[in-house]
Order: sequence, then structure tokens, then C-alpha cells
Amino acid sequence: MKRTQMSLIAALCLAAPQLHARITKITIASRAVAFNSQTFGTAGQFEKIKGIATGEIDPKSPRNALITDIQFAPRNAKGLVEYRTNFTLVKPVDMNRSSGVLFYNVVNRGGHQGVSTFHVGADPGDGFLYKLGQAVLWSGWQGDIPLVTDGSDREGIDVPIARNADGSPVTSPVWDRITAATGNTQSLPGANGRAPATLDTTKARLISEVSETPAGVKSGVVSIPSTDWAFADCRTTPFPGTPDPTRICLRNGFDKNLLYEVVYTAKDPYILGVGMAATRDIVSFFRYAQKDDAGTANPLYGTIPHVIGMGDSQSGRFAKTFLNLGFNEDENGKIVWDGLNARIAGMEGGFNVRFAKPGDMAEMYDPGADGPLWWDDYTDTVRGHSAWGLLHRCRQTQTCPKITETYGGPEYWYSRGSVGIAGTTGKEDLPLPANVRRYYHAGTTHGGGRGGFGLGTAGNNPNPEKETDRALYVALVDWVVKNVEPPPSVYPRVIDGTLVPANSAAMGWPNIPNAAKPDGVVNPVLDYDYGPEFRYNDESGVITNVPPAIKHVIPMMVPKVDADGNELGGIRSLLARVPLGTYTSWNPIPDGPLKGRERSLAAGYIPFLKTKAERIASGDPRPSIEERYPTASAYYGAAVKQASELVKQRLLLPDDAVRLLNQMVTDLEASHLLHD
Repeated sequence: MKRTQMSLIAALCLAAPQLHARITKITIASRAVAFNSQTFGTAGQFEKIKGIATGEIDPKSPRNALITDIQFAPRNAKGLVEYRTNFTLVKPVDMNRSSGVLFYNVVNRGGHQGVSTFHVGADPGDGFLYKLGQAVLWSGWQGDIPLVTDGSDREGIDVPIARNADGSPVTSPVWDRITAATGNTQSLPGANGRAPATLDTTKARLISEVSETPAGVKSGVVSIPSTDWAFADCRTTPFPGTPDPTRICLRNGFDKNLLYEVVYTAKDPYILGVGMAATRDIVSFFRYAQKDDAGTANPLYGTIPHVIGMGDSQSGRFAKTFLNLGFNEDENGKIVWDGLNARIAGMEGGFNVRFAKPGDMAEMYDPGADGPLWWDDYTDTVRGHSAWGLLHRCRQTQTCPKITETYGGPEYWYSRGSVGIAGTTGKEDLPLPANVRRYYHAGTTHGGGRGGFGLGTAGNNPNPEKETDRALYVALVDWVVKNVEPPPSVYPRVIDGTLVPANSAAMGWPNIPNAAKPDGVVNPVLDYDYGPEFRYNDESGVITNVPPAIKHVIPMMVPKVDADGNELGGIRSLLARVPLGTYTSWNPIPDGPLKGRERSLAAGYIPFLKTKAERIASGDPRPSIEERYPTASAYYGAAVKQASELVKQRLLLPDDAVRLLNQMVTDLEASHLLHD
């Protein structure tokens, strides 16, 4: 009997994580047939379920211990930390017709992403994912976007606010930057979740700058007296205006040609890392649980053997941090995502940092490139960081997913992605693990352009990523579900000379008349001193040095180009294989205090001239349209050949190839660009 009692106690102890960290309740707000009862292939009709999930996490669990400020979270009667998050689930009405794959789409700033690529928003488009028979799930994770109750497709979450044990506010110094400002009142960019601890401007600092280089070198710095500005709203009331912790009022007004930087002490931080635990737990619930504590059934129970997560841009950076911190293992030790599509995400981000702005991108001083951007363990000797990689923790628990990582041009030029490929020395190709494939969309803007086969206008890069991404996603599904190897990785590398320093000479940039040059454009990685409470390999913790000192400037590498200025070493879309111009993946800011730096996630386009005579007269070294493609038939024939090659390489789906070729015919007829 004693042995039986001991065995029972041991079993209960082993079961404790199931009691202490999970979704405890799902409240379904609406459930209806979706998309006007449209059917999608063999999957049939889909239904849309919206609701709120309530969860609890154990702050003492090792799986949650990495959450910054979790020790300051309020506890319920069971000693657990609570949260509530929105969710939206779109699934086949008859799950017997499902493919068995749940597609978890990490929301980007609360919104449903991937619409243009996979059509998974309110408009199903061509129903790409739904024809595959996949259920699609979204949920809130970004702590500064609160729970939504208006029935919209915006996904928010209520996370705890950190408080000291005596109830007093948790405080730390923060900074904000304001550009292109006019008028006398500006909103604080990070006002939500980082309110000033005091409105006394003598306890804060505001400066203006004439210019700033990508390496953080400022010029024309002026300290603005505390008597000349206020935390206030002066739009309708003269200076010093109406006190307002979310705005700054400047006595003499803002100058759009200056950059402003404010430093102050903030209070009441959101415990942002709870959003990662919530993501883990809600996916685990819909994948594994039969019902919640109240008996509400999981509408997917028993039908989902596979889960693939996808993050676009900001949400892709979230996904990388999610893996880095070990959240792909749920509280019962089970895997959360079997596959991950980390799309156009060059860095990590401020997703587990006190007072971070998780909606920010890659601005000066923002955390994101401080931890590992590489998958395998790598010793960062330049910054003095110990060996670590994004897969370090999931390898220890055997919960690493199969990963497709895709980059476009701005992930090199703006988001500092090359250190994940060539390390901080830029002199080596870091190995890719067997469970990772990396693909580079050559010459694209962030997320890809609109496509099409007209000549287009200068500066507006039409080079798409959509069709390549769809093919790569199908390959990822086959890899996860059928263990069929995806296409080999395709990206610029140091060893073959296609990944080079970011200057005209190294890149082989052609001398195109009146075109911007790439010199001095790229964002380097800046080695910040965030202070002793920041954990660099975790991209987590508390920033105490504000603004942080810059210890090193780490140069970036970028793709080499051909004689036309088009990039080498990556996957060229069908349009880029039969080019009508130079598709740059960078585009400098033309004026203002940040002149010459890479424009936020931008790209460029320099059309080829139409005739040889125009080209010679202008001094353009690139062959003209008529020299490349003497007739429309010649252009179409070249495109057919290239489309066939892309399909053969599994980088273009057959249906998309047919659609693109038909679009080409329509575009050529409409533009009169080429004639037979």
C-alpha cells in the first residue's frame, strides 16, 4: 500500500505541469460558415470561430523563468499568472476533409498577415491555403495591443503589468526618437506601456540633431532647455499646454529637418514575454487538448497531427525569439510547431525586454540584432558573446521544427540579416543545420512587389516574392508531413563571392546615369552596451544604459550584382529572370537628418531604356529593351523557358506558372512595350 501511495504521489507530481500552465478556458464569441459558403477543393466549406482564451502560467516553472519581469507579475489564488488573448480559427466545417495541418499565422501588430501571399485574411483570394485543406489560427501576443472586444479581426492580449511587492511601480529609463515632426505637439512613439513616471521635464532630457549616420554619429546636437518643452498637448492650448503623458509639446514648434531624442524614466511595464507563453499554450491547446476546464470542446481535437507556424517580418522576428527562448516546447514537454516559415525576418526583436516597443522595426538603439541571428551555435568573438544559436534550447528538448527561412533585400540592407549568414566577422559562411533551409529573394522590396510585366515607373520595385513563397510553403508542408526534402538552400555566400561588402566597388555596381549608389546606405549592426541586466544571447532583460553607448560598428555584407545591377546568389522570380530593369533591394533616404541611409524596408527600380539609341544617348551601360527582346514573342518564349525551369526546381507551382504567363500576355498587350 505504501508503494502504491508513493507511486500515486509521483504520478501527481509528474502531472503538475498540466494543472499549472495551460489554457483554462475558451469563450467562443461567434461561429459561422465563412466566405459566403464558398467551397475550396476537397476541403469543402470553412467556418470561422472567434473567441477569447484565458490562460495561466507558473512563474516558478523553468519553462517560464526566462520571461522578463515575471517575478513582478500579480498572482491569482493558485499562485499563477493569468492572461487573456483573442483568437480566430478558420477551419473546414467537416474536419474529416482536413489535411491534418494547422497553420498558425503569427499576427503582425495585431493584424492577420500573409494575405497577399497566401490569402488568409477576410478575403480568401484564390483560397491557396484553404484548397490545401488547412485550418488557420491567429491569436494575440503583442502585450501593448490590448484585448479586442469589438468582433474585428484584430488580435490583442491582456498581459500583466509589473509591480513591486509593495505595490509601487516598476521603473526604468527609456528613450524615444521623433523624425519628420511638424507643429508644436508630437505623440511619444512608445507611449502605450511606458508612461513617464513624472511629467517634470527637469527629470528628463530632450535633444535635437541635424544629422545622424548609420553608425550613430550625431552632428548639430542641441540640448533643449526643460523650460521649453513639456509632456503635454498644445494643439488647442498654448504652451505649456494640457499635461499629457503620451505627448510632447515644444514651445517653438518642431522642425521637420531635425531629429529629436527624448530620455525619461517610465513606469508600469507590460510583461511582454507572457505573449510568448500565451502563443505556446494556445497552439498546444488547439493541437492536443480535448476540452477546457469548463468542458468546452476543442473544435480541432483529434484532427491535427501537424502544426506549421509562420511569421512575416515583425512576427517572423517574434518567431525566432520564441524559438531562442525555448517556447516551442509546451508545458508537458511536447512540440508546439513541427514546421516554421520564418519569412522576411532579418533579426529578433524587443519581445521580452522591459519597456521595449515590440511594434518597432530596426531603428537606432532598438534591441533585435544583439543576440544570435544564426541557427547553429556560434561564438561571437567580435562582441564577446559565448557560443549560442537560435536552436540551442529546442535541441536540448528535441523540439526544434523544420524551418524555411526567406529573406528579401531589406533584410540585408535594413534589418542586418547578413550576420546570421556570415557571422559578425563577415568572413565565413556559417553552417546551416539539417532542419533549416534558407532562400533569398534576389532584388526585392520587403515582402515583394506587386508583380506584373509592364515597364513600370522608376523607384517602384515590382519584383514579387509571392509565387516563390507559395512554392516554398508547399515544399515545407511536404517536408513536415511526408518527410520529402525541400529544394536546396539558395542565398548569397562568402565562399562563392556573391556576399560582399556594401559598397559599389565590391558589389560591382554599374555606373547608371542619375541613379543612386549603394555606398553608405546599409544599416550596420551596432554593438550596444545595454547594461548589466540585459541578456544578449536571450535578446531579453532590462536596458539600464539609456541611450546605450555604441561599443563596435559591425559592417554588413550584401549581395553582389551583375552587369545590370541585378543581384546574384539568390532565387530570381520569373520577372527578374526576364528583367525589364534593375531591381535594387535598397533605396536611400533622399533628404532630412537621415539622408543617405537606407529608407525603412525600401527597395528601388531603374527601368531599362526602350531603345538602343536612347541608351547610347544617355550613357546607360545596360542593354535596352529592344536589344534584349527584339519581339514580344522572343520575350514570351524566354519567359516560358524560365518558368519551366523554376517549376522543375520546385520554386514555382505549375498553376502559378500558367497564371503568370497569361498575365504576361495581357500586360504586354496593354503596355505596347514590345511588338511582333
